[in-house]
Amino acid sequence: MKLLNVEVVLNRQKDIQQAESEHDILEERDDNTTSYVILSHRWGLEVTYEEMIGLMTLEDRKRNEVWNRYGYQKIIKSCKQAKKDGYKWLWIDTCCIDKRSSAELSEAINAMYRWYQNARVCYAYLNDVDGPVFPTEQDEKWVKSNYRPEWFMRGWTLQELIAPKQVEFFNRDWVYIGNKQRLAPTLEDITSIPRSVLMDGLVGKRLSVAQIMSWAARRVTTREEDRAYSLMGLFGVKMPMLYGEGKNAFRRLQLKIIKGTGDHSIFAW
Repeated sequence: MKLLNVEVVLNRQKDIQQAESEHDILEERDDNTTSYVILSHRWGLEVTYEEMIGLMTLEDRKRNEVWNRYGYQKIIKSCKQAKKDGYKWLWIDTCCIDKRSSAELSEAINAMYRWYQNARVCYAYLNDVDGPVFPTEQDEKWVKSNYRPEWFMRGWTLQELIAPKQVEFFNRDWVYIGNKQRLAPTLEDITSIPRSVLMDGLVGKRLSVAQIMSWAARRVTTREEDRAYSLMGLFGVKMPMLYGEGKNAFRRLQLKIIKGTGDHSIFAW
């Protein structure tokens, strides 16, 4: 996996001559042996891989536009938090995958559950939470996301909640508002995921396919195919990405799950 070098990212804010190559900013590392943190978040106006590695070669106007972008500030805040916590490496899906390469994108999506699982800490950034405490009650301001912060309604964040051993939640201003262990009862109420799964993951749990699928029932993805792709890791399934296939992605997922488990409860979901 390609990881951001936290120190280099933060230093290039100070020196425009630094970090002009991909190798400076991103480095290929082994997720099994590297101590890294990982970000879980709701996408907005983000910074792409090519913008991240080529930032210092951009003309001043374009570079300043990227620097001031919501997504870039999120990268900087994540790096600052990682440095504060003593970590050198950080992974963010928006800028650590070269999505121009279909092979790299497919490899990343198939490995993503493992990457979240192997991270030392996952930072869950709730950009629509203003207060200094984790929101335990439903609120009208989140009416478009079932009265909960939008992070809980996104398809990809399901595996990003379950896979990591440690999940730390931050509000809009990057104020720490709790972790998965302490918030397990509230998270169970919000997501319907059993507390035992939130605390210890899926390994060793006797859960039906239908039960796992039910956790994703109200979640949404921007692209139709991601509804299936975002569930692959939860079922230990690997398959090639074929963006443009539409609903066929979910049919392929169903067949893979049935072949691997023999559990036909998926059709009850």
